[in-house]
Amino acid sequence: MAVVQKVRRKANQSKPPPTPKTLNPSSGHPPMAAVRVILPHPHLPIPSWRPQLKPSSSYPRRAVAAPASLSPSPLTASLQLGDVIEAQQFDRQVLNEIFEVAREMEAVERGSHGFRSRVLEGYLMATLFYEPSTRTRLSFEAAMRRLGGEVLTTENAREFSSAAKGETLEDTIRTVEGYSDIIVLRHFESGAARRAAATAEIPVINAGDGPGQHPTQALLDVYTIKREIGRLDGIKLGLVGDLANGRTVRSLAYLIAKYQNIKIYFVSPDVVKMKDDIKEYLTSQGVEWEESSDLLDVASRCDVIYQTRIQKERFGERIDHYEAARGKYIVDKKVLGVLPKHAVIMHPLPRLDEITVDVDSDPRAAYFRQAKNGLYIRMALLKLLLVGH
Repeated sequence: MAVVQKVRRKANQSKPPPTPKTLNPSSGHPPMAAVRVILPHPHLPIPSWRPQLKPSSSYPRRAVAAPASLSPSPLTASLQLGDVIEAQQFDRQVLNEIFEVAREMEAVERGSHGFRSRVLEGYLMATLFYEPSTRTRLSFEAAMRRLGGEVLTTENAREFSSAAKGETLEDTIRTVEGYSDIIVLRHFESGAARRAAATAEIPVINAGDGPGQHPTQALLDVYTIKREIGRLDGIKLGLVGDLANGRTVRSLAYLIAKYQNIKIYFVSPDVVKMKDDIKEYLTSQGVEWEESSDLLDVASRCDVIYQTRIQKERFGERIDHYEAARGKYIVDKKVLGVLPKHAVIMHPLPRLDEITVDVDSDPRAAYFRQAKNGLYIRMALLKLLLVGH
């Protein structure tokens, strides 16, 4: 299988042929423009002396030999990520380091109001969004700017880019990577992020691909649970709403399965039940799950209620199915009345009527704190992807 090299580069620098870089003797870390050796598959290998991203079992692991001059390093070694495509690619060790860097980014963001970070100065991020977005696009752009980088953006690429003229995603990616150092892609087709990653020679982050996955949302969701509850092992999680079409709940199920003694309750209308592939994956990982039609009963048992909206845009012409599902499960004062005092309510947003506004004032309503955590997680990912730890 051919080897392709993806090179970190600064946008204001020329693009020399990728050649191995020497280590910085003072730190033992690769310099800012370190070469990442990868194969044409979305899951990028990490040298054996670094924490490994674990690809899905349906894809082969890419083995890369560690430099001969390096001995195994602890978790504090510079973590290099490849493309961020799906939640399954992360293991607990990598998650821990991402979360540690996210905590550091909280301090960086607070300090940036008086002194702008220069960590990503000279780097350009392209946000290529074929579907509408508020939080994901703006938090990525804010993350890049908080770290001193710059942004190239298109908000509605499906309508206002050359895609409207019939240009393929692959050709768009080949063009955009010539202008930027990293691409954040949201697309309406499941699997589009994998195609982009296989095409690009710079890092690609999946910001949501149709009903497929949304891995950075899952990262911020798990980070939020850790920050709110104080632990991840032993969590009881209620996933509520549109579970068939919700890429956020799919990614969260994959990621929370990395932890021990997890139980997941699925609460949804019949027309949008969680799909069998997620149930089978959870079973294979030893995660207990249960389907229920009683939201109050589930809420009384859970540490986290993760509510989602019924996504009208995923129903196509089957408006009758949408109307049958909408409004069936609502988080309101009744749910708060049975929810444990330590528990939290989360939502990936935007919401419609599935959480009543009178819930917002309850300290257990964590969804706006959850959205803010997206900034820290995306700052951490951009830093790790472009310059390392």
